Amino acid sequence: MDTVIGVDLAKNVFQLHGASTTGHLKFRKKLSRPQFRKFMAEHPTAMVVMEACGSAHYWAREMVKLGHEVRLIAPQYVKPFVKRQKTTRLMPKQ
Repeated sequence: MDTVIGVDLAKNVFQLHGASTTGHLKFRKKLSRPQFRKFMAEHPTAMVVMEACGSAHYWAREMVKLGHEVRLIAPQYVKPFVKRQKTTRLMPKQ
């Protein structure tokens, strides 16, 4: 596993941030629910990181079925990744 994918779950559109294990940006994507499932099914095994929320447990089980490793993060630990107010995209440290 050489990729870490941060996922911001939302009602209709999910924000994805893919990075190498060394922190180099690989991709940023904005996907609908069906697109997200399809993208993850086609993506090589990766570590998927999500904020623990109501739908995160469902999506974690779905990602495990696809062979990915999943980590759920408590909301208070997600806050440092958000650089601006009212943004849903996780921002990398700069």
